[in-house]
Amino acid sequence: MSEDERSAFSVSYTTRKKRPYEEEGRHYHFVSEAVFRDMIEKGLFAEWEVVHGDLYGTPRRNIERVKKEGIDLFLDVDVNGALKIKRVCHGAVLIFVLPPSKEELLKRLEGRGERELDRRLMRYEEEVEKRDHFDYTIVNKDLEDAYREFKKIIQSVRRKMDGEDHR
Repeated sequence: MSEDERSAFSVSYTTRKKRPYEEEGRHYHFVSEAVFRDMIEKGLFAEWEVVHGDLYGTPRRNIERVKKEGIDLFLDVDVNGALKIKRVCHGAVLIFVLPPSKEELLKRLEGRGERELDRRLMRYEEEVEKRDHFDYTIVNKDLEDAYREFKKIIQSVRRKMDGEDHR
């Protein structure tokens, strides 16, 4: 985001406990389940999902704000949330980020101190099956290479969208 004034990051809401390195309002908005469910009832989410037993949601206001400002909004959401966004947001482009292998995913999860690894690995299988519904796939073997590929995709999509805007 710091490299590109045409983009913003959507900070999701979650009922998950904050990890030691996370900052409120930067990584997530951490709320109770009661607050989250109240937000659902009020229609404040563009999409929401239960992921690994916790609730996650994309605030509708983030999407509405960027539409007015004409900038790109980047979301970091699970597969099902992404597919919901695709249905409600015309022009949404989905990028599936995939670890190089299931073994590497396990290593990364263990390195982050994740618990419930069996549940996470089962979900991995379910998510990979849905990757064909995405517009692009990036295999994150090396973070710098994956980031360069991500930037190329963004530039390509923008060229296409800018060309469509000028017709």
